[in-house]
Amino acid sequence: MILFAIATSVPMILIGLAAISGGAWGWLAVGYVTILVFVIDRLIVRPLENADPEAEFPAATPLLIGLGLGHFALLALALWAVAGPSGLPLVERALVAIASALVMGQISHPVAHELIHRPARALRWMGRLIYSSILFGHHASAHLRVHHVHVASRSDPSSARLGEGFYRYIARAWIGSFRAGLGAESRLSMGRDRGILRHPYTLYLGVAALMLLASAMIFGARGGAALGFIAGYAQLQILLSDYVQHYGLHRALRPDGRPEPVGPQHSWNAPHWASSAMTLNAPRHSDHHVTPARTYPALQLQAATMPILPHSLPVMAVLALVPPLWRRIMDPRAARWRAQDTSGETARDLAI
Repeated sequence: MILFAIATSVPMILIGLAAISGGAWGWLAVGYVTILVFVIDRLIVRPLENADPEAEFPAATPLLIGLGLGHFALLALALWAVAGPSGLPLVERALVAIASALVMGQISHPVAHELIHRPARALRWMGRLIYSSILFGHHASAHLRVHHVHVASRSDPSSARLGEGFYRYIARAWIGSFRAGLGAESRLSMGRDRGILRHPYTLYLGVAALMLLASAMIFGARGGAALGFIAGYAQLQILLSDYVQHYGLHRALRPDGRPEPVGPQHSWNAPHWASSAMTLNAPRHSDHHVTPARTYPALQLQAATMPILPHSLPVMAVLALVPPLWRRIMDPRAARWRAQDTSGETARDLAI
């Protein structure tokens, strides 16, 4: 747990120092999330280790709560530093904005993701508010009600299809997950006879509107623009993560036409320890889909049964921005896993 705490809290502290003092802190914050983690992953190789899947980690939830509170404080501080009377020069304001967006896409997102999976109502609310604060609240519903149900099938907007470039995927995934999550929550609300004020999308849209309004009222037009940039860049990284972690994999169809149960072969994984610690074991994605209730320190990784990315998750996200290079690297790997998973299936079933 100490490794998780250090890897996630250090970049937040660096951004806080950059917002208040400027100087080299902004470069250090951006460099930590990008270059330093990449270098550590490459230079310090550790043997693959799995924690006891039945073990309890009493510090796991307090760390999530601390990081969640840190997210809100960091967002407020970043908006002040970027759009307010911080006195920072333009370059240092830009560094704070970029570093904050990187942290919110790579740390706040896994924090919120863990929280929305927790049984405690207050923790789920915190996760929803984190997503809503970066104008991406619908992800909380789409992830639980759509993605986990339909992952690796055509019914899941967040599962990238074989041959689909990231730039084509963005709009389909964002709009598709918004609509699919809205439909799932609306059906659930009708079944439970909930009014519109208790509809989750009322919270998501309401918080997003309040965030934009408050930013504009406090910091003027620059406040709204700063929030839009930070939130948009963070969302881009969340979409990149979904794209990379499910690209080209699919669930075979059973004789009744329904997809097979979700298995370890339906998500991409990465064993790199530094980036895994910073993202709360998000690269151990197969086990999360197979056992969604398992807490992040206990997520398992079995290279023999789980698709493994050739590089760490952040590096693969960068490669996904160059579709021809991405396809050259990933299409043969995805095709091999699809062939294994669809042995005996018809050609029609291979198309997702």
